[in-house]
Amino acid sequence: MIADLIYDVGLHKGEDAAFYLKKGFKVLGIEANPELVRHCQGRFHTEVASGQLRIIEGAIAPESEGPTITFYKSSDSVLGTINKDRAARTEKLGHRSERIVLPRIDVVDIYRSCGVPYFLKIDVEGADQLVLEGLKQQPNRPQYISVESDKVDFGEIKAQLGLLRELGYRKFKAVQQQRIPGSRVETKALDGAKVAHVFEAGASGPFGEDLGGPWLDFDGIIDRYRSIFRDYRYFGDDSLLARFPVLALPFKAVYKLCTGQRGSLPGWYDTHASL
Repeated sequence: MIADLIYDVGLHKGEDAAFYLKKGFKVLGIEANPELVRHCQGRFHTEVASGQLRIIEGAIAPESEGPTITFYKSSDSVLGTINKDRAARTEKLGHRSERIVLPRIDVVDIYRSCGVPYFLKIDVEGADQLVLEGLKQQPNRPQYISVESDKVDFGEIKAQLGLLRELGYRKFKAVQQQRIPGSRVETKALDGAKVAHVFEAGASGPFGEDLGGPWLDFDGIIDRYRSIFRDYRYFGDDSLLARFPVLALPFKAVYKLCTGQRGSLPGWYDTHASL
């Protein structure tokens, strides 16, 4: 493991990389969308020039796909994916997709050539599991991992958590993402200097010991996601209330009062894991 390296897998517009760079880490960003790659090359031209940030362009996909892969570039840039079914699902929500062909990235090759990072942030719609699976072939593990959790299939959540446990992770948190934009963290850079940061829209927030709240064991995180999926069932994209938004606000208020629920409903979550 390389103690001063972070992988930002799903670089997007650099919302997270900005925080990692401010903390003094070297960052390897992986991004499929060519427009977002150009954006980040401009935004971070100084860090790219110095070598603090390296950007790899292409889409992570299975070796069986060959040297290139079809990528569904969404009108909502956070929803771009190699997964045809996921693209169809987002189109039903009003986000059109454009098919483009990109070079395929083998994440195992990246681990071997660049090393295993201290922190691995994964947010690549439909390919998160591939990034985790690639760690099986490495002798070391990142100290911390964050990965976007599914909102539709509880079975996928259990499979993802099971893989994390298989990889050696024993501590977990489910972190609500809807309230990250505009939130502030005060932490330290690698050199010990104080760092204050306000997270911009699209950022996934702090990681590691900068996260609030207790770590949960495997059974605890499974129970936590059961309650989260209850919220998805009542308030999520496919819920009855989503079809009748005029009813959502009063129902949410009553639900919070009766259950003690705090924060956004239903929002969406990242799973954080620690060795």
